[in-house]
Amino acid sequence: MRKIADCRLGEFSTVVKIVSLDELFSPSGRDVLVVTDSNVAPLLPPDVPFPVLVLEAGEEYKRWDSVEKILSRAVELGYARDCVFIGVGGGVVTDMTAFAASVYMRGVSLVLVPTTLLGMVDAAFGGKTGVDFLSLKNMVGTFYPAGELLIAPAFVASLPERDYIGGLAEVIKHAMLDDERLFELLETERERVMMRDFSVVSELVERALMVKVRIVTEDFREKGKRAFLNLGHTFGHALEAVTGFTRFTHGEAVAWGLRCAMALGLSMGLSPESYVYRVNALLDAYGFLRAVSGVSAEELLEASRMDKKKKGGSVRFVLQRGQGDTLLTEVDDSAFIEAVSAFLV
Repeated sequence: MRKIADCRLGEFSTVVKIVSLDELFSPSGRDVLVVTDSNVAPLLPPDVPFPVLVLEAGEEYKRWDSVEKILSRAVELGYARDCVFIGVGGGVVTDMTAFAASVYMRGVSLVLVPTTLLGMVDAAFGGKTGVDFLSLKNMVGTFYPAGELLIAPAFVASLPERDYIGGLAEVIKHAMLDDERLFELLETERERVMMRDFSVVSELVERALMVKVRIVTEDFREKGKRAFLNLGHTFGHALEAVTGFTRFTHGEAVAWGLRCAMALGLSMGLSPESYVYRVNALLDAYGFLRAVSGVSAEELLEASRMDKKKKGGSVRFVLQRGQGDTLLTEVDDSAFIEAVSAFLV
């Protein structure tokens, strides 16, 4: 077990540790509820010393009744405010477990154990909890950081290929935001990344996660720089929404959104052509789709208007002037339509 960060996030604190699988579940003398899903449950040790609640896996189950199952199980067990919820899974499980912890008896202790690459580098850190509501992704949620975030890179070896590649989209995004070494590692070590070489994956995870740690520690409540983490996401969330959250993984949608953001930045004279080419070449190298079918630019525009990141009725887009040089700006509807149309068939 190795501590890599000890962060103060508003009134909360989060300790981030790199752990092995056999260090995950140590008896604590406290009432503990482990929450996981049907994909991850078979990967857990057979002798977990706490009650385990297994939810259905998938974005379509990120909804109120799943949260109710967590809360109901804690009530059935007679747990009081000194209990601990441990969320073990991908972003769906960690988001819902954290949300449930934030409202159960007005807040109980929380430990998160992300098992997907996307969860390790992005979803599980920073305190954003949530459930999807009225077909809108993460529309309802709270800020409630985990007291401990336990990162076990060994879980990456068991991920389905599509989920692993999807998680790399967030790694690429973090490299674009604040880590040139990470960007170069993705470019030069593609073969080892694709083979899931443990040492390379461990470095990817730690570097990508530390990008988010630096940004969120500086701006916990998303008053400024934290919004940069939404690079590619307004486009990606719109794509997920118009396709019912079932056609693309979150990572696939974000990767497509990164292409749109690059095209929009280029058309506005913000993003240098050489940088746009470099980003698209990296996305191509990892097999991310270039164009999607069956949706219209107008549908995507309407979905983007429902994005929770809008301010004063206007949707703000994260764009870049280059690697590590990011800004937030409002965009004309016509510019949005032009950017996404380049990636529709």
